[in-house]
Amino acid sequence: MRRGIAATALVAALGVTLAACGSDDKGSTDGGSKGSGELAGTVTWWDTSTVGSEDKVFKKLAEGFTKKHPKVKIQYVNVPFGDAQNKFKNAAQSGSGAPDVIRSEVAWTPDFANLGYLAPLDGTPALKDPEDFLKQAAASTRFNNKTYAVPQVIDSMGIFYNKKIFKDAGVEVPKTVDDLKAVSAKIKEKTGKTGLYLRGDDAYWFLSFLYGEGGDLVSAGNKTVTIDNAAGVKALKVVKDLVESGAAKTDATDGWNNMQTAFKDGKVAMMINGPWAVADTYAGKEFKDKGNLGIAPVPAGSAGQGAPQGGHNLAVYAGSKNLDASYAFVQYMSSPEVQTEVAKELSLLPTRTSVYGQPDVAGNEMIGFFKPVVDKAVERPWIPETGSLFAPLVTEYTKVLTDQTSPEAGAKSTGEAYRKLLKGWK
Repeated sequence: MRRGIAATALVAALGVTLAACGSDDKGSTDGGSKGSGELAGTVTWWDTSTVGSEDKVFKKLAEGFTKKHPKVKIQYVNVPFGDAQNKFKNAAQSGSGAPDVIRSEVAWTPDFANLGYLAPLDGTPALKDPEDFLKQAAASTRFNNKTYAVPQVIDSMGIFYNKKIFKDAGVEVPKTVDDLKAVSAKIKEKTGKTGLYLRGDDAYWFLSFLYGEGGDLVSAGNKTVTIDNAAGVKALKVVKDLVESGAAKTDATDGWNNMQTAFKDGKVAMMINGPWAVADTYAGKEFKDKGNLGIAPVPAGSAGQGAPQGGHNLAVYAGSKNLDASYAFVQYMSSPEVQTEVAKELSLLPTRTSVYGQPDVAGNEMIGFFKPVVDKAVERPWIPETGSLFAPLVTEYTKVLTDQTSPEAGAKSTGEAYRKLLKGWK
């Protein structure tokens, strides 16, 4: 999970076809290993990682595949995360322009599989040593008893804090939402800085507060919408109070860049974020000394501490004309060797149990923090509609934070939207 989970709403008529994509690339039409047994042709990979930090590492690793398979060309395309879900759907639906392999956010995988856009991976080279994957990471790859992706990275969220600002203000890391308000007030008093930057344009940043009040989006087991129950309303009241009290500042647009800039420049003392943000955060002037960055669990609500499970999978397009090479590429990109390098360079959490014993991983401070958080993270429902639940929620979440609606009305409107989306649900 990175930058934001809510994909930009795009209609199919406005879908953008990216050039040189795998299913249309002439290099992909030879099927790779047919006849000679040697992989060949082109594999187009849509990567959705952060430009300027993560993308450089993933591009270099992807190109390393050709050292093992010299006759395979990797066509690397970085697609903005917020656009990728709908661009892939548009391309797959039209049968033109879809990549061979996509880096799929965990909630997209069951959606794509349900639509028939992904190739099942059971029994293919892509799914090597499946017992080595973390159980919670593998859970998002399965739909209707088939495996449609391979876990690439897993993540959750925590409070990033500026140790120098905390020292100047004489405060400790907040453990509860009440602590967060008190700490923010003292930071403002002692330093003039805002305590927390709360991203207001993406509802994924709301989930820790929702879980902290004992709420959830839905209960998939009994097909019940729960966002508009008492816990959902209380969670919206909590975030609204953080903004109204001055403990947090927020935004309605461009939240990722606003949040990262404010934190990296030392204008705010805290933000909620995940391991995908570590590399970019270190690039800020406040964190030239990496030791100035602290990370702690998201402050607990009245029902306890909760943070969402996120991450990314690697999936193969069902219409790929080079399936053999695509399966091999997915195996390579999810291998222990590549996952170890990703952890070393980007502090992203591996999905393979065996990788955590590697020295570069075991000694990584950020991974050491986030692994216990991931182990206790709350799984989202792995249903095809999960990714679509964020669009109505972010509309009301933003309106609540910017005082355009009440928490009660926001929760009610979101619940009504969910019941229209989830036919037959209570």
